[in-house]
Amino acid sequence: MNLNILVLPGDGIGTEVTGEAVRVLRVVAEKWKHQLTLREGLLGGIAIHKTGTPFPSDTEKLALEADAVLMGAVGLPEFDEWPPEKRPERGLLGIRKTIGVYANLRPVRSYKALLESSPLKNHLVDGVDMIIVRELNSGIYYGTPRGIYEDGPEPRAVNTMAYTWSEIERVTRMGFELARKRRKKLTSVDKSNVLETSQLWRRVVVEIAKEYPDVALDHLLVDNCAMQLVLSPKRFDVLVTENMFGDILSDEGAILAGSIGMLPSASIGAKKPNGVWTGLYEPVHGSAPDIAGQNKANPFGAIGSVAALLEYSFGLNEEAAAVNRAMEQVLASGRVTADLKPAGTPATTEQVGEAVCQAI
Repeated sequence: MNLNILVLPGDGIGTEVTGEAVRVLRVVAEKWKHQLTLREGLLGGIAIHKTGTPFPSDTEKLALEADAVLMGAVGLPEFDEWPPEKRPERGLLGIRKTIGVYANLRPVRSYKALLESSPLKNHLVDGVDMIIVRELNSGIYYGTPRGIYEDGPEPRAVNTMAYTWSEIERVTRMGFELARKRRKKLTSVDKSNVLETSQLWRRVVVEIAKEYPDVALDHLLVDNCAMQLVLSPKRFDVLVTENMFGDILSDEGAILAGSIGMLPSASIGAKKPNGVWTGLYEPVHGSAPDIAGQNKANPFGAIGSVAALLEYSFGLNEEAAAVNRAMEQVLASGRVTADLKPAGTPATTEQVGEAVCQAI
């Protein structure tokens, strides 16, 4: 296949972990004889520094031309006090909207080699294997009106959570389709006892469930779900939820894997005319500026994102499985970065990437 991919290293450790992910991608392309076309663009804080905007028009053009986008991380402390519309994170929201990705898939699984790295007891974590499906294109992050208003007796801030039936339906269908290929269980997460948006969410999920009689459906309020992720994480197969709830719950899922550096993510949109699914792939972790440039960041989340890219956008299941197996082999060998608490000397970012390439 021709793998036409845009690479956006972004900020902080994004450049380091993305470098190793690209190295793995090159090895896969060479071994399976795929044509790999890589182009690089600016997004986030580095884009602000070089162009004055977190999502330059050149990057927007490249994103629309690519089949899939591989991203590192965005965000730098120097922009923390800037207004939301000018901060690096606005670039991430912008590219998601531009390429039309609407469902964020975050696989969360435990590895035998990392059971001791999780703060939870081993018997709770061992065997965890779930996917959190987060609606990505609507909800409170995009709703209007929004802003901070200074025109009254005191400052006030407004954000709007809004959803349409079709926005809920399309991400719900993706959740059911994934569950059908796994253990046939879907958990829908909402706050329907308080929020009207959640009441509509539950109505839509119940209606779509009629088309998937082979998939068991249950509903959880988001606060209870947050608790169950810690008390009984193995009960979950596929979770589907709205944007903000999914953002929070998927980061909580990082404790099950032992480190937030382990988690990949895939943001999926519509199928292109060439049969490839539009996708934006990135590790869940942030830019971690405190360790940037020190060659100590965990690249497994970025490398796992390559596996997701191969599987979800291009349908290359054999290649994706090879990457995942290689990661597991390297984890079992103990050649891991400091965040995973190795018994011996921690490996560097580059050493982990090289070990995965050799295992492939």
